[in-house]
Amino acid sequence: MPDPRLYESDTYVLLEPGQAERFFSTSEMLERLQKVLAELQDELPRDLQKFSSVQEQAKYLLETSCELEVEPGQFLQWYAVRLEK
Repeated sequence: MPDPRLYESDTYVLLEPGQAERFFSTSEMLERLQKVLAELQDELPRDLQKFSSVQEQAKYLLETSCELEVEPGQFLQWYAVRLEK
């Protein structure tokens, strides 16, 4: 059975169109998602529309997805990474 710590992470790598990859802590990643989601409130994916706050939307997205379409054909992608062994 794998060690559950293998699936714990407090660091994410963010890939954005036209930008170099950047590393974020969990709180920084949530902030970044909240900023993006605040701008997309009129065009949210259906699964995010059930949440009443941008904070709830960002938390759900971080826990259940790894990408968000911000413009047609343009995606934000994020992945949990482990920087230490």
